[in-house]
Amino acid sequence: MHPLLALCAAAVVTLFVGQAEAQSVKIVGIGASSCQFFLRESNGKPEVERNFFAWAQGYMSGLLLRAPARRDEDLDLEPDAYPLLKQAEFLRGFCTRNPDADFSDGVNDLYRMLRAPSS
Repeated sequence: MHPLLALCAAAVVTLFVGQAEAQSVKIVGIGASSCQFFLRESNGKPEVERNFFAWAQGYMSGLLLRAPARRDEDLDLEPDAYPLLKQAEFLRGFCTRNPDADFSDGVNDLYRMLRAPSS
């Protein structure tokens, strides 16, 4: 696992463990930004987009680790049908269509899409 991805996953897991009983969670890190910020900052800068995507992978890994027993146990965050580049395109498209949303909203949508049964 890439060190940045591992760091992001560890931060997300730590955040969720401390908030397990809470009604809401304050999301932190680069992915807590708005879609407008993501689009502006990543425009023509693939390294910035990679940083956002690394955060997204760590965030989804945290969601997966936090899921109740027997839920999402076999979820593959990098399925053959939806490789990482396609996931990055999903997030870019989400933010283009929803510039006033949070980047994390797009990540939540991506996670739900990955959870959906294949047709």
